[in-house]
Amino acid sequence: MLQRIREGLTLVLIAVLPLHALLVTVGTKIIAGPGNSPLPMLAIWKEGVLGVILIVAAVEWAGKLRMKNEELRMDVLDLCIVSLFLWSLVQSFILHSSFFILHYAFGFKYDFLPLIAFVLLRRVQWSSSFIRTAGAVLLGVGCIVALYGIIVMFLPMSWFTVLGYSDLHSLYVPGGPLAPFQQIESISIRRMQSTFSGPNQLGLWLLIPVSMLLTTLSSKKVNGYGLRVTSFILMFIAIALSFSRAAWIAAAVISGVALWKYLPKGTRVVAGSAFLGAGIVIVASVLILAPDVVLRAASSTGHIERPLQALQMMKEHPWGLGLGTAGPASNRFSDTCIDLPAGSDATWATPHTNLCVFVGGEQAQPNDRACACPVLPENWYLQIGVELGWIGFALYLVLVVRLLQRLMKLRMKNEELKMTFFILHSSFFIFLGISIAALFLHAWEDSAVAYTVWILLAVVLTPQQKRPLNP
Repeated sequence: MLQRIREGLTLVLIAVLPLHALLVTVGTKIIAGPGNSPLPMLAIWKEGVLGVILIVAAVEWAGKLRMKNEELRMDVLDLCIVSLFLWSLVQSFILHSSFFILHYAFGFKYDFLPLIAFVLLRRVQWSSSFIRTAGAVLLGVGCIVALYGIIVMFLPMSWFTVLGYSDLHSLYVPGGPLAPFQQIESISIRRMQSTFSGPNQLGLWLLIPVSMLLTTLSSKKVNGYGLRVTSFILMFIAIALSFSRAAWIAAAVISGVALWKYLPKGTRVVAGSAFLGAGIVIVASVLILAPDVVLRAASSTGHIERPLQALQMMKEHPWGLGLGTAGPASNRFSDTCIDLPAGSDATWATPHTNLCVFVGGEQAQPNDRACACPVLPENWYLQIGVELGWIGFALYLVLVVRLLQRLMKLRMKNEELKMTFFILHSSFFIFLGISIAALFLHAWEDSAVAYTVWILLAVVLTPQQKRPLNP
């Protein structure tokens, strides 16, 4: 009974998470009116549902330990996560931060809540019917999200303001509604955002259903081959229109690895060469015809300068600055800062007194105070390093590497386990793609990505891994 409740709530969670930003924006507009930030009571529903799932899982696990007299087994994955958590507590007392509780709470939400869910949920049983349903749900929602994103790419700003979005694009303003879309900085091309809070979040989440489809396209024996191909093309178009370069790179890597894995050995070299050649032609064509789509001066500069700044901070603070001081959590305690190239006209921002505008590195607005900008390393691993120091950085890298190793072995054992469903096959590709994107973005900041992926990893990885999932 408890297992059915847990699995049902989990299906609801992973189905609605991709729609979270849109539903909360519309709900806030209906309840509080226009111009308001997402209502907390609406925004935290996902943590509430996840909390109930974890409580049910804890009760199941406790009963299992008591009835079967099983030992509390921990592997290297558990030890890495527990060590990270304990170090964050020790570090916070060492630093004696006056904002410890508030900063730590937000940092815990982003950095540790998905990991804690992984540790607990991998200790309970998951039925084969849950796995099949979860896969179908993710693929169906993926198609809906991609199709909706393509449609709204061409709708006017008035459509979004009616739904409750801000009338400013490309900006995150604490205390205000979400921006409806982002534009590439030097040209008026929208980046697809669909139901998410930003195009990068959309592109990264779509790696989940795309990875699942990649594992089935090699076999025509599975029903609905034509539908799977159509869905794959639709979601790949959505990733392309998100103009998320991190998602592009991740999608290209996992596609190349999947081709190498599933193609017959005799055709791997030819197919791999063709894939690489096609990629080079596409990139070269974009660079020639529309260079601003890829070479975005301000964004590209940030992806170089901010990681270097993060490394310098790690050098100056080897023990770290504390949980919540970098990455998405730092947005909660900082001003909204906009960096413009030298010579840019910043007068458009004058009516928006809550914005901090920098032109050519110099603060142009406001004039009466110094701005406190968020610490955004544009790299999840370096974010962990800034927050938790070199100890946390090393532990997190060990966790990622060992997870990839375990997932590779799991894929090799699929035939032994007689579990042919694509979540088991695709778990390696999903985690590999997000881990690659994390080199360029705060890839785990979005709850739809973080909660979904770590739940799927919990389903396919158990400490013992000696028997298949129960039917």
